[in-house]
Amino acid sequence: MDAKKISILLKRDEGTKLDFKLKIDILLESGKKELAKDVCAIANSRGGRGYIVIGVEDKTKRVVGINVDEFMEEQFQQIISSRCEPPIPISLDFVIYKSKRLAIITIYDGGQKPYQLRENGAFYIRRGSTTDTMRKDELISCLQENLSLNIETMPLINSDINSLDLNIVNKYFLNKGILINDDNRLGFMDNAGITFVERDYNKRVVTLGGLLVFSQINSIYIPHNMIKIVNKVNNKIEEVIIVQGSLLDMLDRVEELFKGIFPINYPIVAVHEAVKNAILYRDYTMFYKEIEIAINYNSVSVISPGNLLFSTKINAHNYSKRNMWIYDKLIALDDKKRFVKSGKGFAFISKAFIKYGKVIFVDTKEDNSFKVIFPGIKNFI
Repeated sequence: MDAKKISILLKRDEGTKLDFKLKIDILLESGKKELAKDVCAIANSRGGRGYIVIGVEDKTKRVVGINVDEFMEEQFQQIISSRCEPPIPISLDFVIYKSKRLAIITIYDGGQKPYQLRENGAFYIRRGSTTDTMRKDELISCLQENLSLNIETMPLINSDINSLDLNIVNKYFLNKGILINDDNRLGFMDNAGITFVERDYNKRVVTLGGLLVFSQINSIYIPHNMIKIVNKVNNKIEEVIIVQGSLLDMLDRVEELFKGIFPINYPIVAVHEAVKNAILYRDYTMFYKEIEIAINYNSVSVISPGNLLFSTKINAHNYSKRNMWIYDKLIALDDKKRFVKSGKGFAFISKAFIKYGKVIFVDTKEDNSFKVIFPGIKNFI
């Protein structure tokens, strides 16, 4: 974004894809709600990418400017990712125009419509320069256009396709029986949802799922893809260990770390299963939480962001599973076949500890998390 682009925007009237704001205070709850609502409405409206220009009076278009210290992109990203479902791809830029500094939020067409607010479940749209709730026919139209919606195919606008590990990409297509080469690889990655072409500028970026499964350096763009191990039982190993990378690599590394942390007779295979399920089914739209494994003498907990979907009680047959796009990729890539073995899940985890104590499953709606709490290691040393 540059001064020339701002000049063009200022010549336009507010509409479905353009909103001028004198200021917005994201430190206040009212400001956060307004931002999420307006971004959601612009994203749901037809016409490609949209813009919110902050520092301009909406009626007169008088350029007032902003205090840049009040704007941090991470804060804006967190507000949108935590309040909009699915998260809407945005970017924040600053431009000096007529000696005044302006903030511009760019709202991209990520192919994930319709977007709604988590707080009240409402779907918003722009009618001219006004934000309104979507009508039934508008909502149906959006849903029909995106029947194959997968959260994992949400584009990460600032990502670079060079962050992908082509060895993993090639292995996936080979295991699927698809022969790829340098000439057709990009097309197949687009079709598979690994990459996404941002149509306004024909820019190819990586999707959320593409980064999770096929990149070893995805923490650059999605730092929440992390497993934090808090080790309170083995002083020969670090107390806090951070594991990042592709999903399968993370799972492999955690399994190896467990061998060094736990006593040899502890049923770590059950804890492996809980970690595997966390990696596979966690809510990756929660950009502000990571998987945590807390290992203490009295208990061992695996805490996953995102509670069970549509559950009334915890059992293996009473909830919907997230991330089926990821599941398809991991089945094809995992040489150890951990994602296709039968007999796993809640029953397997509980059975592994039947001689040692009770495993507790906690589905927390308020905290939006799922926890598996195992007996501690005090009886194994």
